[in-house]
Amino acid sequence: MPTPPDPTPPDPGTPDPAVEPTPAPSPTPATPAADVAELPTVLPASDEPARWGRVDADGTVWTVAPEGDRAVGSWQAGDAAEGLAHYARRFDDLRTEADLLVRRLHSGRGDAAGVLRSATVLRERLDVAAVVGDLPGLVLRLDAVITTAEQAGRAEKSAKATAREQAVARKEALIGEAETLAEETTRWKHAGDRFSAMLEEWKTIRGIDRKTDDALWKRFAKARETFTRRRGAHFAELDRARASAKARKEELVVEAESLQDSDDWGPTAGRYKELMTEWKAAGRTSKDADDALWARFRGAQDHFFSRRSATFDARDAEFADNAKAKESLLAEAGSIDLSDVDAARAALRSVQERWDQIGKVPRERVREFAGRLKEVEDRVRAAVDRRWSRTDPEREARVGQFRERVEQFEAQAAKARAAGDERRAREADQQAAQWREWLAAAERATG
Repeated sequence: MPTPPDPTPPDPGTPDPAVEPTPAPSPTPATPAADVAELPTVLPASDEPARWGRVDADGTVWTVAPEGDRAVGSWQAGDAAEGLAHYARRFDDLRTEADLLVRRLHSGRGDAAGVLRSATVLRERLDVAAVVGDLPGLVLRLDAVITTAEQAGRAEKSAKATAREQAVARKEALIGEAETLAEETTRWKHAGDRFSAMLEEWKTIRGIDRKTDDALWKRFAKARETFTRRRGAHFAELDRARASAKARKEELVVEAESLQDSDDWGPTAGRYKELMTEWKAAGRTSKDADDALWARFRGAQDHFFSRRSATFDARDAEFADNAKAKESLLAEAGSIDLSDVDAARAALRSVQERWDQIGKVPRERVREFAGRLKEVEDRVRAAVDRRWSRTDPEREARVGQFRERVEQFEAQAAKARAAGDERRAREADQQAAQWREWLAAAERATG
């Protein structure tokens, strides 16, 4: 009996159906996953071979389609079912190739051109393929793959152009920053580190044609050279400035040492403060020279301020004794009897006269003592005011008016409550309470 024909060999341009090829890396996706998901699906033929074809008695194998059946081969090696299964498996092989192309599109790895070539070759093979299956459906699926791959190819080209523009823009941004640093910066260490970082970033930016990249690099390199020249000039000037700073600080040290034995505490302390400001303004010299000059300058300062501190310590001891004396006066003032207003005023005047004779107290206690004496003065003054208030007829009249108003509102509340009008009773109670507070304040004011 004749042997069945060999399956159609895979086209060199078609991926091996057993292994999905790995597309070359690309910075842009081939096609959105949502578009790929809408591609027509095709059922496997091997599940129901009889649905898609038949084998005549003479062994002719047909594939069925809406536009008409087509003879695709001959089967003489066994029964019809085996023949159909054989040709259906061959269809499924083609279907698998189409599915692999779909997955390549779905992966978004930027291989649209390769998918388009493979899909086109596979689509052309379908017209003469010796298979049994849903050929019209597979044609539609491959046509959709081709259309999608063409769209993805255009998108890839656009994306590559966009990526190139972005890469150029990134390098131009680095050039702009480099040119600004080269012309303006004085933060030399920071700028040097930044140039190193920019150079490393520059190396990672790809996707620019050689001519454009070379032109961009020349601009960047020129900015680096400008920065290097400015930095060299700066440090040369710095060396000159350090020599000048050393000479100025030597002058300041001589003056500081000449003042260290002065007893003119205030002006000398002020001059040392000015010398410190001038020291800072003089700038820095070499570390060794700066440290040696500073040790002399600070030594003179410390000598003067140590002497001043000793003097001030003695004065502080005197102020502490004055504070004890004023504490004693405050205790005496606190015991003044306010029942006899005239005697209280005389006692207060005596305290005030002796207070002024005692002298200064420590600065941090000045406010405290002043406040405590004022409290005594306020109590005596309040006693005087109360005596006067008790003899003030106008205040007595106001107290009577307040008391009368309280009684009026209390009567209104009682009347309203008796009539069952609780709302008016509450309002009258509230008014009575307010006037009662004012009455109490007036009574306190009159003693």
